[in-house]
Amino acid sequence: MYVVTVLFSIKPAYLDKFMQAMLANAATSLKQEPDCLQFDVCQSTQNANQVYLYEVYQHQQAFDDHLAPAHFLPFSKTIENWVEDKQVNSYVQLK
Repeated sequence: MYVVTVLFSIKPAYLDKFMQAMLANAATSLKQEPDCLQFDVCQSTQNANQVYLYEVYQHQQAFDDHLAPAHFLPFSKTIENWVEDKQVNSYVQLK
């Protein structure tokens, strides 16, 4: 398994729009990408403008493929000015 976590800090004025777009992106990824096994969107209880993604893919290539489809590129462009900070980390499952 290949796991990706993303921590977003969202500009407060765009939080509602960001959440709508992110939830739609997560649902589409799960529906259209067979090797996307889990895509959780979480919001901090201490700071509503922090959003954490936990994504699980069958393998790294599946994540790489996730970054290219028609649904992701427009989404990424839409949210880019709504984000103050973005930290991405990836992990592999140990056996």
